[in-house]
Formats: sequence, structure tokens, C-alpha cells
Amino acid sequence: MAQLTSQIVSYDDGFKRQIALLLRASGVPVGIVEGRSAEGAGPDLVVIDIRSDAASGMAAIERLRASSPNLAIFVVAAAPEPELILQAMRAGANEFFPWATIDGSQRGSEESFHGAVRRSAARREAVSASAKPPCVTHAFLGAKGGAGTTTVAVNCGVELARLTKRPTVVVDLKPCLGEVALFLGVRPRFTVLDAIENLHRLDKDFLKELVAKHKSGLDILAGSEQFDRPNAQDAGAVEELLRTLAKTYDYVIIDAGNIINGFVTAALYAADTIFMVTNPDVPSIRNAQRLVERVRQLGAGGERIKILLNRVSEQHLIAPKQIETALGYGIHHQFTSDYRTVATALNSGVPLAMTNNSELASQFDTFTRQLVGIAAEDVKKPEPEKKRVFLGMF
Repeated sequence: MAQLTSQIVSYDDGFKRQIALLLRASGVPVGIVEGRSAEGAGPDLVVIDIRSDAASGMAAIERLRASSPNLAIFVVAAAPEPELILQAMRAGANEFFPWATIDGSQRGSEESFHGAVRRSAARREAVSASAKPPCVTHAFLGAKGGAGTTTVAVNCGVELARLTKRPTVVVDLKPCLGEVALFLGVRPRFTVLDAIENLHRLDKDFLKELVAKHKSGLDILAGSEQFDRPNAQDAGAVEELLRTLAKTYDYVIIDAGNIINGFVTAALYAADTIFMVTNPDVPSIRNAQRLVERVRQLGAGGERIKILLNRVSEQHLIAPKQIETALGYGIHHQFTSDYRTVATALNSGVPLAMTNNSELASQFDTFTRQLVGIAAEDVKKPEPEKKRVFLGMF
């Protein structure tokens, strides 16, 4: 599902924060915008605060409806006055909410708001069904450093590009010197910083200059070469970058590292699925519990979390059922432990998905085909690629 872009019209900063949390906890990817994008596109949904000035609010609703017939307009008023509800609907509002029912004071009262957001997202998908298929964004978040997050994200991206033949990009948002480009054996000229520092000119043509190309068909937006960028101040720019990528690509793969900070949070809000990559050991499971709880606290959509268990072997004493009980989620997919195969792929710069000669490569193939609903017999595997020497650099 493509990200739903939303705008909140209010002078009350507390109101904006509360509504933003409600929007992002609705179960669909939601981005918050201030106005129109650089391409002139408006938001998909607008929430208007008329608690203190109903007259101006009605005028704003009428202007928005006149300019955007398909726009979803939510109105929040101080009380459910019948005459006010009638005026709002006549002006062009789609939904009306009394503030008392969505401010958290009534238990479970947010569900009606969440349902309205989901309906708006469904209507948007129906309107755009005949246009470009909606972009699907997958974020990979590691339970800890060394969990194999980059390995999983990179191989998923390569398999998606190879299997679907549709535009696919992998974005390296790992804080402090990401390694996506290294894993793929390419030397990028530009990084994600070049993209977020040039949002004013970021379009399809400029993106072509920024990304590196991999022979699988995968595009790569490489990680920053700076230790302190991106940072919390770049969160808004990262969110805008992901919206732009969603207009250009059919699949966006995000390597989010293993730390939830401001700009990684922006990626989690944009993601259709958040894959938590963890290992079957106590430190990993403990960290995964904490990260899952943090995602829920952020309102990024706990129902979008899926657990990937990496480096599974018979030597581990923690059973999958114990892990599922600890995390509160079923294990979506398991990858076996094969250090030698992974290390060889990393050193050669040839991803596992293109070696075609290991059980682990087959597991990545199965995992990705499940994501896109492609049967095994529909795909012909490529010939194994000859391994290059030392990181694919020489």
C-alpha cells in the first residue's frame, strides 16, 4: 500500500501531535506534510481543527473540497452539535469527530478515527487502481548490531528486482557508515545525504543520477559517509525522500540498522512492513522485545511488524515457540546459520541471491517469492555468477 499523505490544520501544537499519533497508529503508512510537495501534489487527507473557530473552518473545508474532489477531509470539533455536523458535511467534510472521542480520555475511542483513516486509504487505492501500482515499502530493523539485517535487506532487494523486473531501490539508512553498497560490490558516487540535501530538485531524473546500478536491476541509494548524518534534524527530509521514491519505484527496501532515532522513525512510518531481524539468542530476543515495544509507542503500527529469525541452527537452545511467546509475534520466516557462505558472498561482492548454489540462497528466494506471491515454477534461476576477488573491487 502506498503511503497516505496527511496534513493537519490547527494552531494548537498539542492537537497536531495527538492527531499525528492517531494517524500513524491507524495500521496504514501515513506521512505528515505541511502543504503541497515540490511536484505540486496535495495531501490525500486533511484534518481540520474547528474547535475554536467553526466559521473559518467551514470556509477552509469548502475551499479544499472545491480544489480537490477526491481529498479526504476530517473535521474535529469541540462537541457533536447536530447543526455543526450538518454544516461540515454540506461544506464537504467526509468525517466528523468530537474532540472528546479521540483525545484519549475515553478507552478505545480512537478506533473510529483509525477506521476512517483506513477507509480513506482504501478509497485512495481504488481511485488510483488504474494508474501506477502502489509502491510497497519494506523496512528491515535489526535487534542488534551483527544480527544480519543488511544481509537480509540486500538479498531481499536483489531478489525483488530479479523476480519482478519492476523498479526496485534499496536505501541505506543505517546510522554511521552503512554497508549496503559494499555488500553489493559497487562504488557509489552519491549517498542518501546528497538526496536529502537537494530535495528542492529531487525528481525522477535527478534520482537516476544519485543511485548506483546493480546488475540484478536493483538501484542503490548508498549510506552516508558521515558519522553524524543523517540525524534527528533530517527526519523530515528523510520522510520527503521516501515519498519521492514511492512515486518512482514499485518496491523500496530500507536497511534501517538497529537503532530507532528520529530519521529511522520516519522510515518506520513510511513502511508497509517492518521486518524485525533477530537471532535465536538471549541478547537478541531481549533487544527485539524492547524495539517492538518502542515501535508500538511511536504509533508506527505494531501490526505491521513481522519477525525474521536469522542464523538458526540446531546448536541454539531457544526454541522458536519460546521466541514467539517472548515477542508476542509468530516467526514470519527463518534463515539458517551459514557463516562461510555469507562471508564468501560479502568478500566477493556477489549477493547470495545470485549465487544459486546454497540452501541460504534458496531460502531468500522462497522468502521473496512469498512477499510478491510468485510461485517457484514461474521463475527460472540465473546461472551462478563467477565470484570476484576481494569485495568485488579488483
